Amino acid sequence: MYESFFGLTERPFELTPNPKYLFLTARQREALSTLQYGLFSARPVTLLLGEAGTGKTTLIHAALASERCSNVRCVYVDNPVLTIDDFVRLLTLRFDLGDDVNTSKSIMLERLYLVLRERRARGEITALVVDEAQSLSTALLEELRLLANIETASEKLLPLVLAGQPELAVKLELNELRQLKQRVTLRCELAPFDLGETANYIASRIRIAGGTPITMFSREAVTLVHHSARAIPRTINTICDNALLSAMALGRRRVERDIVMSVCRDLRIEAATAPEAARMPEDEADAPNGSSSVAGETGHVEPEEAPKRSIRTSPERKQQPAAVRATTWPKRTPFRNQARIITE
Repeated sequence: MYESFFGLTERPFELTPNPKYLFLTARQREALSTLQYGLFSARPVTLLLGEAGTGKTTLIHAALASERCSNVRCVYVDNPVLTIDDFVRLLTLRFDLGDDVNTSKSIMLERLYLVLRERRARGEITALVVDEAQSLSTALLEELRLLANIETASEKLLPLVLAGQPELAVKLELNELRQLKQRVTLRCELAPFDLGETANYIASRIRIAGGTPITMFSREAVTLVHHSARAIPRTINTICDNALLSAMALGRRRVERDIVMSVCRDLRIEAATAPEAARMPEDEADAPNGSSSVAGETGHVEPEEAPKRSIRTSPERKQQPAAVRATTWPKRTPFRNQARIITE
């Protein structure tokens, strides 16, 4: 809708788990390597944790699409709110075991074992990936543990990946799930972005979509997006997508702070209120039309020296929470042109 207005080839902030737009921080790169290793080496249980919207599903798709996992056939379950019987039927369909196995769970397990052994003999690894696993019942988690026990004398035949929110880790501490927890051989966790990562994330998505970040988002707008979204990638996408739409409606080629504020109000998202987050110092020499931008034209970022005016004793500063008062903002957000993207 706004693509032609901003010179984009596609919308950069869609909420689909498209590996093309994969952006890896150091922690996400580590998590991706852990997922890949858990899949291609057939580890018993790999656990991926992260708050809602931190990119777990995107990372799973990226791992499965990577060269390392080229010999992995995956059965992916993204709606695990099922009864045990329904879950068994779903596995029967996804593993293509035939309609006749639905009459008996024991027949289904025996057929599954044979199928997995045949695939392994051909050099294929079959993995079961369960997303949103925090929604699984204790009984269903126990069923998954039993499936993870399918093995030969020398190797596991059905490696399991459980991806979920932090509540999943809490659930695994239950005494009745201690055997499943003991089988977790790999564990990784995603975290929200820091300010620099948010800036690079926005820049990378705009570049992949054919745009120029410096002309589309101001530095103050990016900072406000970061804090208003609580650094969660999914919420960042939602705010940025709506901000571009609003900017087009207003006939403005760049998203500024006021547009982000308006979008946050419309989406019922509490916008950041700290003066540092809302109004970063302007550097007119670096930005066109006298407005500050997310980075200089070279993408180089320099740390800002502390402002000469002390704000520690101002009444507004004293009224802010301690966490906000302790925050020091950089002069320029690290919106580098060389954002590291992996598109395996």
